[in-house]
Amino acid sequence: MRKLLPLIGTPSDSHPGGRSAMTCRFRCGDACFHEVPNTSSNEYVGDVIAGALSRRSMMRAAAVVTVAAAGAGAVGVAQAPQAGAVPAAAAREAARSRTKGARGLRFAPVAPNTADAVTVPDGYRQNVVIRWGEPILRGAPAFDPEKQSAKAQAGQFGYNCDFLALLPLPGERGRQLLVANHEYTDEVLMFRGYDAANPTREQVEIAWAAHGLSAVVVEEDRRSGRLTAVSRHQLNRRVTATTEFRLTGPVAGSDLVKTSADPSGTKVLGTLNNCSGGVTPWGTTLHGEENFNQYFANSSRATDKRYGIGTGATERKWERFDKRFDVAQEPNEVHRFGYVVEFDPYDPASTPRKHTALGRFKHEAATVRLTHDGRPVVYSGDDERFDYFYKFVSSKRMKHGTSRSVREHNLSLLDEGTLYVAKLTGDSPAIEIDGTGKLPNDGEFDGSGQWIPLATATARGAVSHVEGMSAEEVFVFTRLAGDKVGATKMDRPEDIEPNPVTGKVYVALTNNSNRGVGSNPKADEANPRHANKHGHVLELTERWNRPESTTFAWSLFLVAGDPEDPATYFAGFPKEGVSPISCPDNVAFDPYGNLWISTDGAQLGSHDGLFGVATRGERRGELKQFLTVPKGAETCGPIIQERRVLVAVQHPGEIDGASVEKPASTWPDGPGSYVRPAVVSVWRADGCDIGV
Repeated sequence: MRKLLPLIGTPSDSHPGGRSAMTCRFRCGDACFHEVPNTSSNEYVGDVIAGALSRRSMMRAAAVVTVAAAGAGAVGVAQAPQAGAVPAAAAREAARSRTKGARGLRFAPVAPNTADAVTVPDGYRQNVVIRWGEPILRGAPAFDPEKQSAKAQAGQFGYNCDFLALLPLPGERGRQLLVANHEYTDEVLMFRGYDAANPTREQVEIAWAAHGLSAVVVEEDRRSGRLTAVSRHQLNRRVTATTEFRLTGPVAGSDLVKTSADPSGTKVLGTLNNCSGGVTPWGTTLHGEENFNQYFANSSRATDKRYGIGTGATERKWERFDKRFDVAQEPNEVHRFGYVVEFDPYDPASTPRKHTALGRFKHEAATVRLTHDGRPVVYSGDDERFDYFYKFVSSKRMKHGTSRSVREHNLSLLDEGTLYVAKLTGDSPAIEIDGTGKLPNDGEFDGSGQWIPLATATARGAVSHVEGMSAEEVFVFTRLAGDKVGATKMDRPEDIEPNPVTGKVYVALTNNSNRGVGSNPKADEANPRHANKHGHVLELTERWNRPESTTFAWSLFLVAGDPEDPATYFAGFPKEGVSPISCPDNVAFDPYGNLWISTDGAQLGSHDGLFGVATRGERRGELKQFLTVPKGAETCGPIIQERRVLVAVQHPGEIDGASVEKPASTWPDGPGSYVRPAVVSVWRADGCDIGV
């Protein structure tokens, strides 16, 4: 690979996935520096993928070298010299095709860059919809970071927005309801003079209020295209780390979740580290509690170790101010986090729910697809090196209508059904996989898989399908259940999305630089590419294209990295015609079935961004960069509408050594202002549809 572009604050190789040390501390509690929680001997999927990549790259080499160099130049990345001159007509056609593209992707791609800004294609406009600290509830004051309080923050837009949902607002023309996750807090960027060793109670309570969810009505200015927040609307709402939640499903009332503050085991305060999520067909939103482990201190149990919960103090020191974060004092509190949360944004008085039937792990995403008879199926990844991805198939059918009884029924759909974990099998003999990516003898790449049942929850009780574990144990210690049944180890499974046009399911796997290192899993049929720094995307086709099926076919769709690297693959599309991409994270679909991918921790010298890629037709695999985000930021929560793209710009300025006094970014308000996570809207200047 060519030398990476210089980038101020670029993390060293000691921080996996391109993240800064600050990100590792505040977002996931230095998860990449802990011992790998999964020590089981199950297969590792990266090996399968890398082998397929190498086979297909070689088979399509001739097609790759015929694409015009002019096409790649459009993305601003230097290309290797070509063996001969490309005919002028072919070069012009390649240049035109970069703008033409698949329907929905007809824009000139943004060049990789390190600008401290959100960069969008020519002919597009943008605005900040809402920032951290903007008041959304009645009585909330204007944002003043020098005089911030927990009470003020509880009425203001939270910190580090991640998953986004835009829901219709009947009866209010030009308005929609925006729901946003607030994953975690960056105290060193929030508080002037912050002392990490001795946070104050007020700072901790502000952080509690900055976590959780926000619901806020947004309004479009039809003349300019701008999307802005409507403050103090009756549907606006904040959910924080101290909001009451209802624990539902098979674990509710179990001895495993009872605490001194809640002897019933049914009421939980707050939700933490909400990452990606999903929207249900019945009009609610789902939110995955991901790196919840980092908030809990002083554990000594093996079950906690499997979840990465530490034996000492936490980074934020919350355990000093509330004993529920101290496992030694409240051993069951940690069992009440790591679930999928359901939130009803249309009812500000409703109590959000934690659905235990979907299992407890580091949930990344919770996306829904209905069976032919109306039962919801929920897909979710466990964002950890060498962990698994899952689905839940409900046994109850969704009802249509808006009455209270219908709505209450639909809110119970995720409490009964079967939880499954995925096992993937390759089709090549293990002896043909040597860790170098050498092609297996069959010269082809495909595989099969099965959904292994873990437990089933019913109205009469729950049944375990895992030997040696009760149903309650399966739902609380889901990772251990996956270990026992031999699920396939993945490279940090993140967002999982079913394509609404084709029904195929796409799994974003961000990276895993630890594969093959030390005692970690080495090459096997699932993983010929060692040290997977750039990640990949899998494409699954469930039997008969039915989400309740227990078997599926799987194939390689995309292996990320520098297109000049032979170990990259773009669904067979010529690599001179694609943008470089690293570390796929959140994914979404546009109305045409194109997959849009946001990145987290890109390792190619450019800032993270948002990319669109065709999933079918002659341009399948053509990947184009749509935007980049500012210094230190991650691209999150993409929403792709016909005339608008929304992204959450998470943790801007999160670079080692940065602080309020020494900011690494001045986005979005310029020098002299606090750096603020925010939601950004992008639209075409001429008002036409995106990418057509």
